[in-house]
Order: sequence, then C-alpha cells, then structure tokens
Amino acid sequence: MHNDNLIDEAASDRPAILDPIFGELATLRAAMAQVILGQRAAIDLALVTLLSGGHALLEGVPGVGKTLLVKTLARCVSGDFQRVQFTPDLMPADITGTNVFDLRSQEFRLVRGPLFTHFLLADEINRAPAKTQSALLEAMQERQVTIDRVTHPLPVTFAVFATQNPIEHQGTYPLPEAQQDRFLFKIKIDYPSAGEERDLALSLVRGDPPEARLVQAIAQPVITPERLLALRRGLESVEVQAATAEYAVAIVRETRTHPAVQVGAGPRATQAFILGSRVLAAIEGRAFVIPEDIKALALPVLEHRCLLRPEFELERISAAEIIQAVVAKVEVPR
Repeated sequence: MHNDNLIDEAASDRPAILDPIFGELATLRAAMAQVILGQRAAIDLALVTLLSGGHALLEGVPGVGKTLLVKTLARCVSGDFQRVQFTPDLMPADITGTNVFDLRSQEFRLVRGPLFTHFLLADEINRAPAKTQSALLEAMQERQVTIDRVTHPLPVTFAVFATQNPIEHQGTYPLPEAQQDRFLFKIKIDYPSAGEERDLALSLVRGDPPEARLVQAIAQPVITPERLLALRRGLESVEVQAATAEYAVAIVRETRTHPAVQVGAGPRATQAFILGSRVLAAIEGRAFVIPEDIKALALPVLEHRCLLRPEFELERISAAEIIQAVVAKVEVPR
C-alpha cells in the first residue's frame, strides 16, 4: 500500500501542521517495530486505534503478542497500563473500584479499580458476565465510571484493548452487538512467519527477549498523553474527499442488504472508516485519504459488526468472506 509517488504529491501540497505529525507517527511506528517482530498490520491498526480515540478487539491464539502490543503502545505514550483477566465470577466493583470506610478518618474513601488508567487490557473479555460488561461499556462509551451513583471521569486518552481466544469457547459469553459496535476495530494477530519466529528464537538465545527490548528500545516515551491529544486534532487536517466518504458509506450500507447478513453494520462503522482512514493515510505519509485506505480497513471495521444468518454459518461461510464480496461489489471512485 506504500506509494512513493503519492507521498511526493502529498508533500508538495499539504498543510504545514502535518509535517511534524508525519515525523512523530514514523517514530512511533519504528519504536513499536523494535519490540514486536513482524505484525506490521497489527502495529499500524493499534496506532490507528490510539490516534482515532477508539478501542479495539484483539483476536489471536495464545502467545502471538497481544499483551506485548498493548504494553508497547502504553510505554510509547507514557501511559498507565492495567491488565484484567476476565472470568465468569468477575464483578463490576472488581474493575470500577468501590468506596471503603476508613476507620481512621471516619469517612468513605474511593479505592479505584483498574479502569482508572490510560490503557486497559481486558484479557478474554468474553468470559465476563453481563453486569461486568455493562460497567465496562459505560467506561468505553462515556469515558467515565459510576460508583455508588457518583460519576468519576476517566482520562481522555482511555483506551480498551480486549482479547478474545478464537479457538476456545467453553465458559464464554457472546459479546452483545451493542458492545462489539463500540470497538473501533477488530485486530487479528496471526502466527509469525518462519523468519520472524526464527528471529524470536535467536533473540531468546542471545538473552534479548521481547520484554527486555520493551525496556531498552523505549527507554523514554516517544510522545506524552498531551501530545497525543494534539496529534489527534492535527489529523483532522488530513483531507477526505466527498467521493471517498461516499465510498465508505456505500460499503457500510451494502452490508445491510447482503443476503448472508442478518444484521449489518451501523453508522459507527462509517465513523470508524472516516476516523481510521485519516490516521492510516498519515501513517503512510499522505495528507489525503484514498479508496485503498478504506479497503484496507474494511475487515477490521466490519467483521465484528456483521451478524450472519444461521444457514450461512452452518455452511461455514465466514464474515470475512462476505465482507470481501461486499467490497468487490461496491464501485471504487475514480
């Protein structure tokens, strides 16, 4: 997707505010790549999630680096990191916190839960019961937590990265569609290539595992949370032409009419396309969005938002196949 001609064209006619942004995005990308071997697409989508102000589902088998990806992202922006292992007995107060009576002061004192952070890794999110999911949903949507009828704000940069195990479903609860829709993207992390796995093995032989590289490669944060907010505002200068926006809308609306889809993507999918494509274009060094950016985001934006009809699931037709067919059907703007 990298095109030098497009980058040269963008450089000659782009807002001056974008020049430092392009440099900082390249630095962020390079810093994460020093820690995480391969997984270029996952790194880019994690950055897009962060800079779009959204949340993401992470899906992959155990051991492919889901936790490391989020920890690396948090370290890059000097953000607090919390990890919660979701289990069937996890209660809302376990993640929100609770008021505890202090005998010394004779007053109630708020003991904050792990939701009070910049980056939350919700491990195996689909194992938690509905009440806990509801508390998490408020934090994701409103960036606030309600404890004993008192609302407490969360950091503006609060982001949830939730993992799901794609092969083990015993003891899990399907996530409600309303909650899945709050996730900007679904990021799939695959097995590393043979070369990448060999490099991982050699790094262990040298005593240089990924966790050690996390400390060495990112000894100092790349940006601060305050600068992150400034980058988000600056990315609004990335141009999205009307035809490109209409292309994203057409893809989303096509999911609602496809015969294999029982429930198609809603308006939040359109928002995800627009927000994400701006960041993706900037990561590639362009001041404008092209249709290929929309295509590149189709699976991450739509796969978790499209519910297939049971008869198609019985035929083992995947949502990814349907989305590819949808994208192929919609005409690309010239």
